[in-house]
Order: sequence, then C-alpha cells, then structure tokens
Amino acid sequence: MTSLGPGATARLRELLAGVGRLGVAFSGGVDSSVLLALAARALGPTRVVALLGVSPSLAADERAGAHAIARDLGVRIVEVTTRELDRTDYRANGPDRCFHCKDELFSTIDAEIVRSERLGAIAYGENADDARRPDRPGSRAANAHRVLRPLADLGLSKADVRRIARELGLASADKPAAPCLASRIPHFTEVTPRKLRQIEEAEAALRRLGFQDLRVRHHGDVARLELPAEDLIRAVGEPLRSAVQEAVLGAGFRFVAVDLAGIQSGAFTLPLVVGAPAGE
Repeated sequence: MTSLGPGATARLRELLAGVGRLGVAFSGGVDSSVLLALAARALGPTRVVALLGVSPSLAADERAGAHAIARDLGVRIVEVTTRELDRTDYRANGPDRCFHCKDELFSTIDAEIVRSERLGAIAYGENADDARRPDRPGSRAANAHRVLRPLADLGLSKADVRRIARELGLASADKPAAPCLASRIPHFTEVTPRKLRQIEEAEAALRRLGFQDLRVRHHGDVARLELPAEDLIRAVGEPLRSAVQEAVLGAGFRFVAVDLAGIQSGAFTLPLVVGAPAGE
C-alpha cells in the first residue's frame, strides 16, 4: 500500500522535474482529481492547469462537479471544446471508440491550448490497475500524444488512489466511477446527440430519486438500468418503482428494464476485447 506522507508528492515532483507548467486532463473523477491535487502540491497550483473536455458526452452534473473540485484545489480550469461526434469512427462506436475520443481531446489540447497556456507537458489520470486492463484504448491515444501517466508510473492502484483522495479530503474520494455517456450505448450502434441526451436526462432523474451509482444502457426504445445489488429491491418496489419508470420514460424511452446482474464495468467492451492486444 503506497503511503501519501511525503512520498507520493515527492516522487511526483521527481517525475515532473523540468516541467514548467503542467496541463492535467481533468474529468472530476477520483483519478484525475488525485493527480491534479498531487501536481498542485508538487509544482504549486499556479503551475498547473486543469483541462476539462466538454462535449455532449459529458453530463452537466459531471461538468459542475469538476469545476467545484478544481476551485477547491485552487487550480484554474480551462474548458476544452471537443468535437468527437464529428468523427465517423467515434460515431460508429466500435470497441476503439474511447481511442477516438481521447485522440480528439489530446489533439485539441495540442492545437489550441499548449501554446496559449505555455504548457511543458500534459498528464492524465490512468492508474496502475487501469494500465493493465485490455479495455482502455484511450491509453493508446495518450501514448501517441506523449501524454504522461504519473499515477500508473508511481504504481498507484485504484485502492491507493481512493485512499489518497480521502487523506486529501477530496470531494471525489468516494465518488462512483462515471464513464462518459457514450459508454452506455452498445458497440456498433451509432452514438448520436439524441441518445446522449436521453441517457443524461434519465440518469439525472434517477439521481434525484436517490440512486447515485447507476448506468442507463441505451437499447433503442429500451432503457436497461444497472444498479448496485442493494438498490435493486428499492428500484422495483413501491413507492419508487413508479417513480423510476416515470423518470426513465420521461427521457424518451418506451420501456424500462432492470438488470439483475447489477453494475457491470466494461459490460459492452470487455467481451469484445479480452485476449486482444488493444481495446476499449
């Protein structure tokens, strides 16, 4: 177990030696929040910029949360408008969709942000556990753009990152994973702005009902809800059952199904890429 103490910050300072100003690809999730916090400690908050990719695949709640965390850390945030939906390969939604998304983000940062912000390097929050997964083609885009991955290089696992986040008192310390909205659409089914809006509206409505860790998977007219096991009974029993149905139908779906398997990370991608050298 990696200790924060002086260790993580000091070792990060060594990794970033020679970097005058660092841009952190920032989503507000626990990984990028810890990276941003440690970088601010290692370099000083004025030498770090949080870079938030903004597009229809980013939920409004996630956008607001990212701003709040950067503000608490005293780090300036810069919104980077990305246009991955203009990319045919992204909309086609193959198992490499995440590559095209990250490539769009890093390409836009390279073209529009690096010079104006005088950045010496860009880093992103891949941890050591994610670095070993076969369903993360975003790392391929990061490598192509020479983006640093300090958490993975420091050997910090997801558990280490969570623990450090708690030690630092970060608001995202216990925040459930929140992959982009496009991850709710089955592969080889086109990603469209309308589908992303439906997913965002349904998930926002369910959070207002008290469900925090969830996915609304988009299967055309059918919304398939993934919830932790402890929430399944609440979701299908009154008085919440009717409210859940109303919330999801209000987002434009015709039918609502609850998946008894619960939350499934990589549910669409892992079956397609296990054993493959690269995937999402």
